[in-house]
Amino acid sequence: MKNNVYIYIFTAALVSLIIRALPLTLIRNQIKNKFIRSFLYYVPYVTLAVMTFPAITQATENIYAGIAALVAGIVLSFFCAGLLPVAAACCAIVFVIELFF
Repeated sequence: MKNNVYIYIFTAALVSLIIRALPLTLIRNQIKNKFIRSFLYYVPYVTLAVMTFPAITQATENIYAGIAALVAGIVLSFFCAGLLPVAAACCAIVFVIELFF
């Protein structure tokens, strides 16, 4: 059992190294393909959204409070509200909904 742990750690390190080092060694020139450039540009935003949106709806006792806060946050962000007002409004909405329902 103990020997398997070292195999797992070595395999994880090798996979991580390959994923990070292979693109650096294979791609030496600037990427000119518009599709690939736009894909690489949006990867961090999509990753953040995939991790954040489920947490927003599941962080509350009532899923509808989380959904209401998410919708309110999106609407306020669309109208160029800053991070602090959006966060405060979302917290207030969750508090009020969970207080009454």
